[in-house]
Amino acid sequence: MHNASPQIPSPVVLGIEGGATHTVCLLVDGAGVVLQRHEAGPANILLLSDAQFLKQLKAIKSALAGQPIPRSICLALAGAHGGEEFARIRSQAVKVWQGIPLHVTHDLESAITADEIQGPDKRKGKAEKAKVLVLSGTGACFLGKAPNGKWARFGGWGHVIGDKGSGYEIGLRALKATTFYYDRDGTWTRLGQRILRALQMNDPRDLIPWSPHASKNEIAVLAKEVFAAAKERDGIAKDILDGAVASLAKDAVSCARKLVGKGSPVKFIFAGSVVVRQPAFARRIAKEIRARWPNAECGPLKTESVWGAVVLAQRVARKVGLSAAAVDSQASATLVSRAPESPKRSGFQSRLLSPTEMRNPRSTKLDRLSVGAAVDLILDEDARIPAAIRKEKAAIEKVVWRIAVAFGNGGRLFYVGAGTSGRLGILDASECPPTFRADPEMVQGIIAGGEAAVFRSIEGAEDDPNAGANAIRFRGVTKKDVVVGIAASGRTPFVMGALRQSRTIGAYTALVCFNPAMKNERGLANVVIAPATGPELLTGSTRMKAGTATKLILNMFTTLAMVRIGKVMGNLMVDLKPSNTKLRDRAVRIVIELTGVAEEIAKTALEETGWVVRKACERLGKSG
Repeated sequence: MHNASPQIPSPVVLGIEGGATHTVCLLVDGAGVVLQRHEAGPANILLLSDAQFLKQLKAIKSALAGQPIPRSICLALAGAHGGEEFARIRSQAVKVWQGIPLHVTHDLESAITADEIQGPDKRKGKAEKAKVLVLSGTGACFLGKAPNGKWARFGGWGHVIGDKGSGYEIGLRALKATTFYYDRDGTWTRLGQRILRALQMNDPRDLIPWSPHASKNEIAVLAKEVFAAAKERDGIAKDILDGAVASLAKDAVSCARKLVGKGSPVKFIFAGSVVVRQPAFARRIAKEIRARWPNAECGPLKTESVWGAVVLAQRVARKVGLSAAAVDSQASATLVSRAPESPKRSGFQSRLLSPTEMRNPRSTKLDRLSVGAAVDLILDEDARIPAAIRKEKAAIEKVVWRIAVAFGNGGRLFYVGAGTSGRLGILDASECPPTFRADPEMVQGIIAGGEAAVFRSIEGAEDDPNAGANAIRFRGVTKKDVVVGIAASGRTPFVMGALRQSRTIGAYTALVCFNPAMKNERGLANVVIAPATGPELLTGSTRMKAGTATKLILNMFTTLAMVRIGKVMGNLMVDLKPSNTKLRDRAVRIVIELTGVAEEIAKTALEETGWVVRKACERLGKSG
């Protein structure tokens, strides 16, 4: 048993903080006494597969065997930025610790929370300061918290496009600089010698086959050689560290500016292996920060950052009056997001269960039907879809016209959905360029969970409204655009967040759902299209009737809008993009059909106009 640490009464809890190089776990009792400490390997969630992460969690549980079961657990991991990463962490953790409330977050929150153990400055006349965590270890990032509870984040983009001032960047710059000066001067420097020794290499050219496959950690560890070479007055090493000091100070101040005005006092807290193990380096950063922010207090984190994970677990454990499920739900959100938090209400507040979630009385014996009878039943149910959609004709017309107007004014159409709904939006968007020679920007699909969700289920991605709002923000939606949310139940948080942000921007919005209770609750949509397709034959499987109906409605949106803006003559696609043999043959047939010329003449006209059907027809005297 270890000695007692910060005294914070609570039940037994488990705090787990995983970084890029190692993981620390503390099992702590109600008196703040460490019952067991366990250390494991790296746990950057972006660099681990689900199988690798699950294996690590099982090993942690095994290492704690014989100890009291924790009342709650906090997992604070590097690389966990938001909804998708939190969902991945949670999906594996619940397999190991079933029924135990979890708080899932990133290692930045655990570190800044560890500083709060010291308590706010309660000295007379002293107001609590804003805080900025300056984290420089294998990676680098900044997290700020104002006295009013406002959070700000800076960095955290990973080692390929971010991590300025980190051990990784210092090591990478050392590799690049030593090889550059070797080429220029023909001299392998002292820093270069240290690098070869650290890597057990004999020749600089050994770096060539090694470097493409070197891990983030393997490169970051070379930072130690840079610091050692700088002490030996190696000029290259000194230049690299000068740059790192300036970068970390500048970015720390930028984070502070997102919280408070420049005259306000700010406490800059240093954490991470680079600044903790190199106190002279940390002092240089502090001096640079004070030059940029005169009212700055700088110093290292005085409590091991894993204690922040313990505190966060204790906060969850104190909610003993809540069910485990309720606590778990509350813990799924982080205190930090990349954009301002959207309001909690979705805008569509129907409390009625969506028909898509109800049982269909016609299919209660589906498992006992013959295949032939089941086929008949499915087709019979699908036959009801057109009539249900037809009742929504007026609303569909409105959306089609608004899309056509948007296209005519340089606007775009965005589909937003999760799961099957999102995939159908992406499918319809992807078919517009070849069918109508539309710019890929013209019709776009947005799916919760991003590209990976097109091919596999991303658990929890649909539950993050902020992610939906961010998608709209970062796709650059404007008031000239139309945004169509697709949500079978009408309540998907990702879609609701996207619609809310779109309305804030001034874009025209529509919701396609299959819950008629949403029909009169416009909230976030100018138009709600809610065909009454009824319960699915396979309860809740909206890839069936709801999916079929969605495909029909989206086809109407784009096809009829493209007709309105002149991309169709009669029923022929005069703006198709003949990108393969089949489509070129079709283009030739369209020209023949519209102009009556021979095949060779049609083909020649197409070749001379770059295979643009409309131009070929105009050249041959047919303007539509």
